Amino acid sequence: MLRINAVFRRRDAPASRRRRRQIFAIIVTFGMTGPVLAHGIAGNRLFPGTFSFDDPEVSDEFVFSPFSTVQRPAPDGHDVVDETVTWSFMRLLTPTIAIGVDSGWIHRDWGQFQRSGFDTANLTLKARLYKNDPDEILVSAGLTWGIGGTGAQGVGAGGPNTIQPGIFFGKGFGDLPDSLAWLRPFAITGGAVMEFPTQASSTVFGIDPVTGVPGPISIRDVDTLHWGVSIQYSTYYLTDRFTGGPPKEEPLNQFVPLVEFAFISPYSQKTAATMYPGLAYVADTWQVSALLIVPLNRRAGRGIGAGTQLLLFLDDLIPALFGKPLLSGGL
Repeated sequence: MLRINAVFRRRDAPASRRRRRQIFAIIVTFGMTGPVLAHGIAGNRLFPGTFSFDDPEVSDEFVFSPFSTVQRPAPDGHDVVDETVTWSFMRLLTPTIAIGVDSGWIHRDWGQFQRSGFDTANLTLKARLYKNDPDEILVSAGLTWGIGGTGAQGVGAGGPNTIQPGIFFGKGFGDLPDSLAWLRPFAITGGAVMEFPTQASSTVFGIDPVTGVPGPISIRDVDTLHWGVSIQYSTYYLTDRFTGGPPKEEPLNQFVPLVEFAFISPYSQKTAATMYPGLAYVADTWQVSALLIVPLNRRAGRGIGAGTQLLLFLDDLIPALFGKPLLSGGL
């Protein structure tokens, strides 16, 4: 998935407050078991993979975003154009718990000069906590380690280790009564991730605000809340495959128009708000999406960008290799 990296200046939080936050970041409970699913499906509802935050399902999958471009403020305060390639891989450990890794490549353009380099690598443990087919509900939680030093300072990714607990949900409205049948194709998904850096400052490449000379600059790292919500429309409900009752087959092979709203809320700073209107098509073994990237305030950037994404359902695409969880015989 696309991971938007941002570093904001803030005043140092009291040491006791930072310790409490870091302890909270480590406490995430994983549980419940169930059948393996290659897609985010609850009842008649398919929740497609989203672009700006994680979806509520766990599965064997590979996500590749070959292109995104957006103009945004860099940590030095100047506007830059970021062209990004991202990827992520997730593998089931048990039917409801998966481990994943993600990273990417960023080309950053200040206009007069450019820098390119790897984005920060992240290691994630994620679990599905709750699934309700009649009410079309999925809930999962995750814990991510942002591996410090794996990204390039020149593209603003040279920060410290971070701990990132998160929660993700999806709710479809297919359970609504007949009087509200026109709302049944709609669904919402959302996610919230709290990012805790393990040190107070780091060094990135930028333009010195005093001299105007490009070079290394020191910035304060920040405790940051990344949160978002999407509104989705399932075209499955418009076909004769939808019977109104339990599905006779998985609701695949459909278009899903959607719009995502993503927010970055740093400690004691203004929130950056971005909208991602787009369209996803979900097939048996893959999903493809295309979206616009629309800043909703100055903090998020200027101008309209765009992004694309390919998601491969590996346990359907290569069942001999990804057909069962790694620890299916253990837990």
